[in-house]
Amino acid sequence: MLTEEHFELFRQFRIKAMGDKLREMVEDESYDRFTFEEKMEMLIDAEAAARRERKVAKLVKDARFKDPSACVEDVVYLPDRTLAKDRINRLARCEWIGESEVVVVISKTGCGKSFVVQALGNAACRRLIPVRYTRLADICDDLNRARAAKDGSYFEKMDAYKSVALLLVDDFMTTPISTQNSVDLFEIMEAREGRRATVIASQLEPNEWYLRIEGELMADSILNRIATGARYIDLEGPNMREYFAKKRRAD
Repeated sequence: MLTEEHFELFRQFRIKAMGDKLREMVEDESYDRFTFEEKMEMLIDAEAAARRERKVAKLVKDARFKDPSACVEDVVYLPDRTLAKDRINRLARCEWIGESEVVVVISKTGCGKSFVVQALGNAACRRLIPVRYTRLADICDDLNRARAAKDGSYFEKMDAYKSVALLLVDDFMTTPISTQNSVDLFEIMEAREGRRATVIASQLEPNEWYLRIEGELMADSILNRIATGARYIDLEGPNMREYFAKKRRAD
């Protein structure tokens, strides 16, 4: 007969979900109709599902999303919003990540590009793909601080930006970047090209990025690695902040 001590052992062995499922089976006589093999399958499935859920939660936490709850299921499709549900669902399957492609999302302020980008990142986490969400200004600040520290952390941070499976860069070229940071960005994009997937979100068209990068040659080199062959989402429509504010007031 199973006792509380037995169920405690499941926790100690780090298979708590299996123990919880077994307790449910013991207490619910409806499980009596299942064979031993079927019950074992249920126990294994319960533990596997719990472990996967924990892994996804850790990936979401490590991604550092501004909005961890953003998901493709909550993307709003309005008649006057240039966003195709079929296309977002295809991107959410993450096949393009395996192909190390670049996705560029262009929209004016308030149209919801950051939410869409993070929703795609969340979809990747669900498929157990490591993700990092950040803003270009934060990348520059992060690397500048590490460079000034002269403790080797600069190279560690650069390696992290270069190697993460999916890098989401929001607010791209909202403000100009220095020559040094242009070199940093070039090194990151050069390392990722054809090896890792990247999503860029910006208020500006690629031809306007030139004006924010010091040095024509460096600007050409960076844009060539991002803009050439990228998938584009030109997001137009109403201001989504105003849309949700009105919706909350109506509710």
